[in-house]
Amino acid sequence: MSGNTGARPARRNLLRLATAGSVDDGKSTLIGRLLYDSKSLFTDQLSAIEKFSTARGDIAPDLSLITDGLRAEREQGITIDVAYRYFTTPRRKFIIADTPGHVQYTRNMVTGASTADLALLLVDARKGVSEQTRRHAFLSSLLGVGHLVLCVNKMDLVDWSRDRFDEIRDEFADFATKLDVRDLSFLPVSALHGDNVVEPSQHTPWFPGPPLLAHLEDVHIASDRNLIDARLPVQYVIRPHRARPIDQGPEAATRATTEGPRAGGMETAQRSYAGTIAGGVFKPGDEIVVLPSGRSTKVTHIWGPGGSKIEEAVAGMAVSVTLDDEIDIGRGDMLARPGNQPHQDRELDAMVCWFSDTTALRPGDRYSLHTATQSSPVQVSVLDYRLDVNTLHRVADAEELTLNDIGRLTLRSRQAITFDPYRDNRSTGSFILIDEHTNQTVAAGMITGRTPVKPAAQRADVVWHSSAVERGQRLSQGATIWLTGLSGSGKSTIAVELERQLIAAGRPAYLLDGDNLRHGINGDLGFGDDERRENIRRVAEIAALMADSGTIAIVSLISPFAAERENARNIHAAKSLPFNEVFVDTPLHTCETRDPKGLYARARAGEIRQFTGIDSPYERPEHADLVVTPTDGTPTDIAEHIRRALGIADAR
Repeated sequence: MSGNTGARPARRNLLRLATAGSVDDGKSTLIGRLLYDSKSLFTDQLSAIEKFSTARGDIAPDLSLITDGLRAEREQGITIDVAYRYFTTPRRKFIIADTPGHVQYTRNMVTGASTADLALLLVDARKGVSEQTRRHAFLSSLLGVGHLVLCVNKMDLVDWSRDRFDEIRDEFADFATKLDVRDLSFLPVSALHGDNVVEPSQHTPWFPGPPLLAHLEDVHIASDRNLIDARLPVQYVIRPHRARPIDQGPEAATRATTEGPRAGGMETAQRSYAGTIAGGVFKPGDEIVVLPSGRSTKVTHIWGPGGSKIEEAVAGMAVSVTLDDEIDIGRGDMLARPGNQPHQDRELDAMVCWFSDTTALRPGDRYSLHTATQSSPVQVSVLDYRLDVNTLHRVADAEELTLNDIGRLTLRSRQAITFDPYRDNRSTGSFILIDEHTNQTVAAGMITGRTPVKPAAQRADVVWHSSAVERGQRLSQGATIWLTGLSGSGKSTIAVELERQLIAAGRPAYLLDGDNLRHGINGDLGFGDDERRENIRRVAEIAALMADSGTIAIVSLISPFAAERENARNIHAAKSLPFNEVFVDTPLHTCETRDPKGLYARARAGEIRQFTGIDSPYERPEHADLVVTPTDGTPTDIAEHIRRALGIADAR
């Protein structure tokens, strides 16, 4: 990291990738070939490999030895531990994790893939897609690896058959439809001979794609970073000390307070908090909240390695920060934004991969849970199901998890855990389980969210209490006007004007704006698919209550998916309440031109993930009660048009 003020790390130029696949599919050989053909090996490395290969009687250097460094690996010809290799091309830097393919070492594969941006999944062209192939593909998806490249290796052993390649590609593509993989590519290669690894192969004129290295250099990962949810788990508290006996004088004090906590031979007189940014962006002057205490303060300074002051820190940077107020903060606390806080709960819903070959996980078992900086005793409350990795079907009657099993369960912690769902933040949504008796790591887990609350309809202690006042007896008749459209379409402006006109006409009305609700009742929700659905459901329930009270509820919400809008309509229909869906049909290019919050520009730059209209779809209403467009006039004109079209008269 440089000491330049305001400099971002070169994260976008670095690609972390992990190999995956079954035993003997050629993962280590592929990595060795990639390093060898890209001229990324040192002379002494190559000499050592040639010497070992010659002593073993090999005709040519065994390139798999580049990553298989353990004696047991070289003797058995399999990868056991995760081997990391680093190399650079003029276009990108790479960190490669060569992970084991043997089912016994699946836990090591999880370790290597947990920080990867891309997974190289190898398949032996002769054997095709195996159970371990499916297991590693599913684990890569579960671990949030957004880019997957299936390399059909050993194509030379099937005479470069295009039909065989297509057969494997189609079989895996069908399986991958069940996975959460945003980017899937296929390559026919021969790792042993180097075909389609660094240079295109003359044996595959039927394959139009680039070789592996060119694909790795071009894959776009900037948008994978979470630059929205600001998170800094505190790992260490740097306590203030008086000046040291070296370099005394006013100059030393000046350097110490302006250059960093340990600069100039003197440490600052203010406590600072060190950790690695787990998400978002932090700048001096930012309002932050400290969790779990909930105390608010401001960031005053941010320091990088070596005591260099920086003006902006983003995910992946190791920093220390000083705050405006003296607050009791310790390891395990987290700094976040007041309006965008992680969850805090003792009940966790999670997916786990079981690592232990000597013990099994069963409901009622107790472990020690460790997150980024927190640890707490936990108990397995419920084992919801075990997953069949071949079919991805759920085995609901599973009583335990054994070695390499993947399952969903509920954990109850002794203390509140601060977390984000893993799909939103891999750093704050992951954990390991440790057996407190043996001190062995027995599982790795991904938090899917809070434990779902049992629906009221399924609980005997929750009943509906009817009101003595019927809807027709109220002073006015309410309804819901649901404005949907892209960000920047003008929904909020129209909604504000519509509320003003209705109040002026003597009709009780209230605006339920999506952004406003996320500051209050929906402030605990993130922006994943499940939480967006919950956001819309809550708004619909509130709107229905307001409509039942005689108020016209005006909802301004993107609500991009037809199913969620239909659910909102059904919530009203169940109570015989009027529901009017108004589609604000503003073209995407117009919304981008307006871009009042600068969100489209940030989404195009990859700073915002799953942004509606860019990398997340908007499902246009097919049967909206009313469609309005910018050509219908000013917001005042459109609001008057909505009132007339929906038959909302003035109060008498």
